[in-house]
This record gives sequence, structure tokens and C-alpha cells, in this order.
Amino acid sequence: MKVLIMAAGVGSRISRHLQNQPKCCVDIEGKPLIRTTMELLNRRGLSQVAIVTGYQEKYIHQALEGFQYTRYFNPFYRVANSISSVWFARDFLAGDDMIIMNGDVFIEDSILDALLADSRSPLLLSDSTRITEADYRFQWENDRLLKYGKQLTPEETTGEYVGIARLSREYLVGFRQSVIEAVASEDYSCWWEDVIYRTVDEGKEVYVKDIAGHFWAEVDFIEDYERIKAFVRKSRQI
Repeated sequence: MKVLIMAAGVGSRISRHLQNQPKCCVDIEGKPLIRTTMELLNRRGLSQVAIVTGYQEKYIHQALEGFQYTRYFNPFYRVANSISSVWFARDFLAGDDMIIMNGDVFIEDSILDALLADSRSPLLLSDSTRITEADYRFQWENDRLLKYGKQLTPEETTGEYVGIARLSREYLVGFRQSVIEAVASEDYSCWWEDVIYRTVDEGKEVYVKDIAGHFWAEVDFIEDYERIKAFVRKSRQI
């Protein structure tokens, strides 16, 4: 199993709180978030890790001193969405099943365990406890994704997308080609997840795993950051 981490973005919604650092480098009780993630991956035997950097990449590499990982750099992080980051890492998209995750997502260990135990593909994580406050919204039924997008109403929403996917080696063949074609057609506004979402519109199955009851947070706003710190402090007291 390989892991590809997207960590190129600026994080404009929370940037004024970050002291010019990438979101994945926020301090979580004395340790950068990206280092916490890497330690979790390594504890679960996931050592084939690649990271796509962009904005202020020096902080990411400093945070990961001592770890082995493949480095990719996206120089277009300010003008293109994450499809370009996956494009730069396209050679990594082969040979094994893969987890793709956004670098600003904090997850507790049990979420990774649940993902590793589920071999369905493509598989996206979502949280059915987050409806009203959801950012990117999913509607699913019987674990199949039906609708997606920020425009979904709370009534249409089954849960919030977490920012993590599991893709089989077989699925990656077509996924990689679609990424290449998107960039070739100058579809730079595309996110890497859009390649998966478009297959829903074609009538193909995309699976959703509900992680309700497990803690996670994506560092988009200062409130997310505070939730993570509070969870880690509480966990250390147990």
C-alpha cells in the first residue's frame, strides 16, 4: 500500500494564523501535523509515502526530518488546483493500492485502521455526524455516492467528505490517465477528487465509508485547529 499526501496549497482561509507556514505544519501540542501523520502511517507499516509540496515547502521538509519519503514539487500551487499536484506525482500512481489524502487532515488511528481493512475502490471517507456544518458535502445510499458538492442543502447531505480516498492498483490505471488528460486539456481548476466524482456522473460506482464516531478535522479554519488541539490534549490525559 502506497500513500500520496497533497501538501502544496496556501490555505488562504486560515493563512493569517499560520505565520507563513503550510497548513500541514500547524503545531499540534508540540509537533507539526504532517509529522504526526507520518508517524501514524509508519506505525501501520506504510513506508512508501510521497508528498507533493508547493507553498513554503521548506517547513514541510524540516518537519519531516529523519523520515524517508518521495518528494514532488508543484510550482503552480497558486494558479492551479490539486489536479496539478497529482500530475507531478503521476509516476507514483502505479504498482500498488494507494491512499491519497490531503495533508491538512488530522485523523485518529482508528480511521486509518478502518480504511486499511476496507478493500473497496474507489472508496471515499465521509462523516455522517457532520451535516449542518459540513464544508464539502456528500449524499450517499447503501455506501454508494449519489451527489457531491458544496451546493448540496443540509436536507440533501448525508455527510461531510473527509479528504481521504483509497484506490486500487487497477483503478489507478484509469485514474492516472484521467489526470494526464485533464492537465493536457488545461483543466487546471480541477481537484484530484473531481476525477473520481466524474465517474459517478457516468453511472459508475464510487463507495463511501462512514467514519461517524471517529475523530478527524481538516485545518480550514481556526476552529478546526482548536478542535484538533483539544482532542490531542484529552487523548493524552486518558
